Amino acid sequence: MSVLTPAEILSVLESAPERELTPEPLALSEGTEAPQVLLFSDGGASPNPGPGGWAFILRSAAPDSEGRLLEVEGAGAVAETTNNRMELTAVIRGLLHLQRSCRILLVSDSQYVLKGLSEWLPGWKRKNWINSKRKPVLNSDLWKILDHLSTQHQITCQWTRGHAGHAENERCDHLVGQIRAEHFGGLG
Repeated sequence: MSVLTPAEILSVLESAPERELTPEPLALSEGTEAPQVLLFSDGGASPNPGPGGWAFILRSAAPDSEGRLLEVEGAGAVAETTNNRMELTAVIRGLLHLQRSCRILLVSDSQYVLKGLSEWLPGWKRKNWINSKRKPVLNSDLWKILDHLSTQHQITCQWTRGHAGHAENERCDHLVGQIRAEHFGGLG
């Protein structure tokens, strides 16, 4: 498998209009130990496929020297996409805001993303991006990017039920609806 360059990663992700709510990277302190970070993500398209959006919240797990938890949010919209592509894009965009290796707790309501990262990815790579049904892996362009980015971090996956009151998941869901409405009007 070839390693994707940063330019190739961005070319895949820049195929649609988007808006970053906070474009700066998460300003983590320098040190020898990888900092712990929380990454909350959500994405969706309605109808599926159709106009979609993605969002993430990236937060330091420990306060900085001034006692603050550092946090950035990001969101974007795509004219024609799927739920799964938006879920993957949300995680990728969050990871791109990290400038150093981190220990990440990824919290998502997407079983597709979480199982893909924690269970399916090694088999897909071993089988040259063919799934268990002997078909090409859907969204392999994004999975390859996520695979590349995930090797730079230690990622632990945690599932949360969507629309069940989890504050950060609800915030991401709200951002997805907001950016879709801004780009495509009244779709919130």
